[in-house]
Amino acid sequence: MPVLWLAGLFTLLVCISITSITVWQLRQTRIHELEIANTTVANLSRSMAQHVDDAFDQAHIAVSSVVERLSFDGFGAASGSRMHDYLRATAASVQQIQGLFIYDKDGNWAATSLNHMPANANNADREYFRFHRSIASSLPHIGPAIQSRTTGDWIIPVSRRVDDEMGNFAGVVLATVELNYFEQFFERFDIGKHGVITLAMADGTVLARRPLIQNVRGTSIGDGELFRLYVREHYEGTANVVSMLDHEQRLYGYKKLDGYPMVVLAGLSQREVLDEWRQYAWRSLAIIICVVVANLLFGVLLFQQIRFGLNAESQLRIASHSLEKLALQDSLTGLANRRHFQEILSLEFRNGEPNLHPLSLIMIDIDFFKSYNDNYGHVAGDKCIVAVAECIRSNLNRTGDLAVRYGGEEMAVFLPYSDMQGAVSLAEKIRLAVLTRALEHQGNPIGIVSISLGVYGCRAQECQSMEDFVKRADAALYAAKHQGRNRTVAWQESTLLSALPAP
Repeated sequence: MPVLWLAGLFTLLVCISITSITVWQLRQTRIHELEIANTTVANLSRSMAQHVDDAFDQAHIAVSSVVERLSFDGFGAASGSRMHDYLRATAASVQQIQGLFIYDKDGNWAATSLNHMPANANNADREYFRFHRSIASSLPHIGPAIQSRTTGDWIIPVSRRVDDEMGNFAGVVLATVELNYFEQFFERFDIGKHGVITLAMADGTVLARRPLIQNVRGTSIGDGELFRLYVREHYEGTANVVSMLDHEQRLYGYKKLDGYPMVVLAGLSQREVLDEWRQYAWRSLAIIICVVVANLLFGVLLFQQIRFGLNAESQLRIASHSLEKLALQDSLTGLANRRHFQEILSLEFRNGEPNLHPLSLIMIDIDFFKSYNDNYGHVAGDKCIVAVAECIRSNLNRTGDLAVRYGGEEMAVFLPYSDMQGAVSLAEKIRLAVLTRALEHQGNPIGIVSISLGVYGCRAQECQSMEDFVKRADAALYAAKHQGRNRTVAWQESTLLSALPAP
């Protein structure tokens, strides 16, 4: 037998060693692949952000040049042919600009770089116009993406306020930057089939995206994990999150623009990033499996002699566990039985010592249960007990809490590390849960099954013995029944106080 055990141990160690080394190597390779992808998306987001920054800088320069010209020539020059030619030439020199516009103080079109000017056109209702009319600032304003009324294209407005000689609001100069320009620029980059590049406002409103999803423009992703946990807290960085738009797991690089309230997101699909690694991992695992199987085949013959013994031991262990479970569990309700309850309490009050931390106990009794059995029979009575037990179990959400069938229709809930207030609150939830079941009970004055509950809670070192702990909770239960049943009563310093009145 020692020779067999040593041979088996050696075989096992060989298999574990080979597997561990391979798994460690695969894990390191995976980490390396993700690090490379993180660097890639970080660089990509920086490149995108720089390009977008430059694009809006150029639009801002064009708008500023028009504002300066109006300041020099006067706003009256806006409607002249020279201004029209100047707007056309300026707009044509900047690829991303769809058009340049000048609006007077009432929002009427004064000039445009377009070939024609719509009759009676007015943009006083646009967000950028309202912004400049109400805020005296010479800084550029980037508005949310809108759809052009003239061309129907989606644009981002870049605008500046124009003041007259007295410093009063005279109008607005606007450059419209085509979103299609950014989407076409994004198409130049290889981001895989499931990668994504997104241009969004600082609040998460999507401006442009590749690939474009229907109705995605104007949608906010500000509540997504990427914005909540990363973008809002940091100027730039990387994150591995699930997209809230298409639920794809991606490695994202993000960077806020330096001069504008926007952010660029570049994401690579984690599936695609790890595709090659995954294929390599499968090949490695296949080789390892073959090696391990070969080693195990040599070890199988050695283990045959002890197999029957191990099987017998396993069966005995299962049988022992089943017997232990039967000894500690109530067969009707599935709750712990009184023996289990006594064992748990004895651990809390070892050798008669006081409790070391707060403890609470809820004693529960079904009201008029004898009448219920007499009217509906013992089978129905058992079902009633099971229903109450389910209400108790469904309201316990802590691992250490113990629900017990104390005896007959009486049950208990032991709450370690819980104070009186928490126990009373839980007791009332259980009482209301039973009432919600609305089990018919003609022998109860309220017509349905109800329960009475007694609660006792003690602070650390307060209760000296297990017997006193149970007696006080039981006394509180007695008081609840004496006061009319269907209520929760708590014990406090030898005085019983009604925690909640009966409905």
